[in-house]
Amino acid sequence: MRPPPDPSRAASPRRSPIFLIAFALANVGGVIAYLPLLTLLLPLKIEVLSGSARIGVFTACVTAGAITASGSNILFGWLSDRSLHRGAGRRRWMAGGFAATAASYALVALAATPVQIVAAIVVFQFAVNALLAPMMAIMSEEIPDAQKGVAGGLLALGSPVASAMSTLLIGLATLPEAARLALVPCAVGLCVLPLLLGGRAVATGPTDPAAPAGTAFARRDLAVAGCSRLLVQVAGVVTQAYLLYYFESIVAAGARPDLPVRIGHLLTLAFVLPLPVALLLGRLSDVIRRRKPVLLLSASVATAGLVGMAAARDWTGGAIAFAVYAAGSSVFVALHAAFAMQLLPSPRHRGRDLGLLNLANTLPSLLGPPLTWMLATPRDFSAVMLTLGALTLCGGLGMLGVRAWR
Repeated sequence: MRPPPDPSRAASPRRSPIFLIAFALANVGGVIAYLPLLTLLLPLKIEVLSGSARIGVFTACVTAGAITASGSNILFGWLSDRSLHRGAGRRRWMAGGFAATAASYALVALAATPVQIVAAIVVFQFAVNALLAPMMAIMSEEIPDAQKGVAGGLLALGSPVASAMSTLLIGLATLPEAARLALVPCAVGLCVLPLLLGGRAVATGPTDPAAPAGTAFARRDLAVAGCSRLLVQVAGVVTQAYLLYYFESIVAAGARPDLPVRIGHLLTLAFVLPLPVALLLGRLSDVIRRRKPVLLLSASVATAGLVGMAAARDWTGGAIAFAVYAAGSSVFVALHAAFAMQLLPSPRHRGRDLGLLNLANTLPSLLGPPLTWMLATPRDFSAVMLTLGALTLCGGLGMLGVRAWR
């Protein structure tokens, strides 16, 4: 049975549409900061540097980057907590993270050996998490729970815009690699600037009304939610990082030169389609105050897409299956972010706790590449896709174990 409304939550000030849009735009910038690089620009660069050894080198980049991202997200979340409690706010950390991210792109452009590209990605992951960690903490504390479903739906805007950016960069065939890489931080800066310039709002309540701050109940629910997201995100890591290599395994050799551009178009379409669905379901979950059924449904859709990718034997079948997977996964990840923010046990440690929760995004980068290396070959990704489908379904079912009433 639904509990009575919480008076303290009802009193939380609602944020204006302009602020929600500013945050959504900043999130778009955060996704642009990493998605074009990790899904297309980096695989293409490694293919040139390493040839037939590309899967091994790329796996090294993803693994080293994930280890760095895991620690740096917690670190910068904690540092932004300290800054906030001293009255300085979190936005200065965002600004520093953006500057460091721009510098790291220069290192990626200059890398000329496998060792150098791995080192450049380590620096990049350290820098980009200095941008992302305080930004997500701002969402947690400056957007009230009654609007977190809509805000979570707006998070789904990041992937299609970043994918469109990927398509644009790949389509500019006349531009040298360094120029393509330089365009990314320029776009990121334009996106994050409105949120950086916006003043800090009064913080809203961070915890679920059914789970008082600091209790073992809240910590347990947050851990269950994190484990569920981790299982779903393993597939996200593999499908983003190895998508080019997956399609190379199912298309004819003569069609492979056109794959980067076609994949860029596919990513844009696949991430645009679920956007209105994410917004609608996010708003619905705000109104009915139930998020778990939506999360289970979206994980089931993502599982169906992964099974379809395992069965596909040509571009058309693989593209349709990937679009189905992306629709379910995008909705799950976006709305899960909003739900998890309501489970944070302490308002004094939002940044740190979100950094710990972010392990559900970074640890899959340690699990996905070895899993792919063991189960996939340059000509066959079927076994790994079926395994990812099983993990995704388990992740969706795991959300039923969250005891909070939502």
